Amino acid sequence: MTDDAGDDASGPDDLSLDRFHEALEAEERPIATASEVARRLGTTQSTARDALAALVDRGVVDRLDVESDPVVFYPTDWGRLATRERVVAFPNRREIVVDRPTQYTRARLSQFAHLVDTTGTEPGTRGYLYRIRQEDVWAAPFDDAADLIASLRTVLPRRFEHLEEWIRDQWRRAHRFRLYTHDDDYVVLAAASESLMGNVADQHLDDDHLRAPISETEAWVNEGAVAEVKRALYDAGYPVEDDRDLDVGDPVDIDLTTDLRPYQETWVETFLERRSGVYVGPPGSGKTVAAIATIAAVGGETLILVPSRELAGQWREELLEHSTIDSADIGLYHGGQKEIRPITIATYQIAGMDRHRSLFDSRKWGLICFDECHHVTAPVYSRTAELQSKHRLGLSATPVRETGSEEEIYTLIGQPIGADWDELFEAGFVQEPEVEIRYVPWRDEMAQNEYASADGRGRRRLAAENPAKIEEIRYLLAAHRDKQALVFIEFLDQGEAIADALGVPFISGETPHRERAELFRRFREGGGSGDGEKGRPGSDGDGLDTLVVSRVGDEGIDLPNAEVAIVASGLGGSRRQGSQRAGRTMRPAGSALVYVLATRGSSEEEFAQRQMRHLARKGVRVRETNVAE
Repeated sequence: MTDDAGDDASGPDDLSLDRFHEALEAEERPIATASEVARRLGTTQSTARDALAALVDRGVVDRLDVESDPVVFYPTDWGRLATRERVVAFPNRREIVVDRPTQYTRARLSQFAHLVDTTGTEPGTRGYLYRIRQEDVWAAPFDDAADLIASLRTVLPRRFEHLEEWIRDQWRRAHRFRLYTHDDDYVVLAAASESLMGNVADQHLDDDHLRAPISETEAWVNEGAVAEVKRALYDAGYPVEDDRDLDVGDPVDIDLTTDLRPYQETWVETFLERRSGVYVGPPGSGKTVAAIATIAAVGGETLILVPSRELAGQWREELLEHSTIDSADIGLYHGGQKEIRPITIATYQIAGMDRHRSLFDSRKWGLICFDECHHVTAPVYSRTAELQSKHRLGLSATPVRETGSEEEIYTLIGQPIGADWDELFEAGFVQEPEVEIRYVPWRDEMAQNEYASADGRGRRRLAAENPAKIEEIRYLLAAHRDKQALVFIEFLDQGEAIADALGVPFISGETPHRERAELFRRFREGGGSGDGEKGRPGSDGDGLDTLVVSRVGDEGIDLPNAEVAIVASGLGGSRRQGSQRAGRTMRPAGSALVYVLATRGSSEEEFAQRQMRHLARKGVRVRETNVAE
């Protein structure tokens, strides 16, 4: 690291300002004598004194003659000392704290560590907490453990033998079991040693997982049990290398027509090397385009699984917009249509049903893409994870479930691939939203008394439906009259009340598909006039400025023009839901605002802070405001 052009000397004879800073940090004092600098840099006192005098002549270091003590030296610009990158390791916890990290340090750490939390507000001033987990080591993109440890040493201030030994052990664990296809076309589980097969596989696998032993280190895997075998051994701490010879199906004639951003290219390259993985990034980061590039690169029959019919239609539009695929080669398979094509888009629910399952099982998929892949662990959708393909790709803004089952997602689909959210913000690919929690008081005495006498779920609902929130929503919409807005709610009665009060449409799971699609179309077109009541058709067309949306809008709906999101209720939901709703305002350009309304003095305060802490860890700015009585 250097602070000035040309200020890159590495030896004490030509002391750089950076090396002087390092000596001060080692002394843990803001000032130092020539002898202290010499000791820290391994040179003589006279050499250090001459070098420091040169820095004084340059004007970057000052000196002070103290009557009863030796001369002391200190940086002229104290601020530059305070803004230097600092890396502190906690090897026993396998955690690394980095204050003001450089892009180089963050890029290195992202290869083998998980970003747990960030602090600070402005880009470039944040502190980062990383944790090295088992799954991070298992998925690290290195040829061997030595390369991984060499990368670790470039970041840490010194070597930590205990941490390095733990990494070596985890690396060994990640390469102890392998699945491969036998010459007679059945699947074999191979262990690195007889003891692993006997002490690990036999203890953690059920009787119906393995059909018969082949040798002391190999066993014949039961057809249909591959996913269970991988999950059980992963849970035991031994991820399985999947080297099966799976067919890619019939070739698909498709090329990408959109240029990829550099990080998207990295995602695709990493995926093709691993043959599995989950693209993780905020809405607007281009996960769908990266997935289409992956489909083109694999070039085989593809199944895309989505949670809703709306998202199925959007996928078809995205494929036609960003690739050369013929529309006749895209099939939709859901409650309305049932077509199997070289690229088939199906809902999780349909693909998991018994009466359709045999059809999907019979295909030789080259790639299965799990959109909104956090659904995979839900019981109603879990059977889709057992469908086999040569490549498995997941997409998610935040693959977190409150059950803590993100590890299961990575087991069933693949390890995470993606950039830190704040890296995308700083690079300008996605506009960073501003999130504000607004604590709304009770203004209706009857409603407040009803809340005080209720308990449990009743209290939560009464706080969510605080009548004062309607007035607050009116205020926020008026303050952003020129912006398109989404109002999110949890309870249908509240949604209808807000929609009636504002004179705007309300979309819920009960809204007919055709009507819902039409309202979303009008919202995408926008109001156009900027005059009159929000949501009313503008003079330039029948577009809409405002929609009230239930949980149906939390995911799988592309609303690119939503400049303002107001979360009126639903604060008892998950961290992932908070990310989804904030993400509805993320796009490449323009302002992005999220207002979270929480009834003051209720459990909503805690829920709001929990959800927003999850966003803050991703680098999103969060502020809090007390609304006046």
